[in-house]
Amino acid sequence: MLNPLPFMTYAFAMSITPGPNNVMLTASGATFGFRRTLPHLLGVVFGFVVQLLAVCLGLSVLFTRWPALQTALSWAGAAYLVYLGARMLRSAGAQAEGESRPVRFLEAAMFQFLNPKAWVMSITSAALFLPQELGLFARSAYMALVMEGVGVPCMAAWALFGSSLKNFLAAPRARVVFNGFMAVTLAGTALVMVVK
Repeated sequence: MLNPLPFMTYAFAMSITPGPNNVMLTASGATFGFRRTLPHLLGVVFGFVVQLLAVCLGLSVLFTRWPALQTALSWAGAAYLVYLGARMLRSAGAQAEGESRPVRFLEAAMFQFLNPKAWVMSITSAALFLPQELGLFARSAYMALVMEGVGVPCMAAWALFGSSLKNFLAAPRARVVFNGFMAVTLAGTALVMVVK
């Protein structure tokens, strides 16, 4: 009989810990509030589900056959995080001028294919928890429902945490310090992703 508890525990541990998505959702919540961060959060969910289903259907075989492909994606993802960090550093002044905007749904969805943590989560999930005894549709639905049933509340908690800081960060100096911290965190995440 299928026991989802180990998979749920894994999904929780991976979803609640800091990573590129959670750092960006926290920063977005702090800058734009929870409501304006929702398209970003939903984009992460959509992109990750597409990625997870692709891995469950055999995409991970490509990474096994051509490890350089995964390395290239890691570097591209790290470069994108550095870009986002630089954008975050500029956003304190830009927000006052009305130039800043939250990450859009499609941008967040596409980022999942550059996000090494998302690749680790999807490949590990497929390797350890894919129920071969279920049919293709049922197995895909099970994987997506467990990962996002656990993951969405975890990501929402990060975005709400950021949103709770919004009033505190209304002071320009506090905003600059927060954005600097988040930018350094993103850059550190990028470094950890490519240096193994």
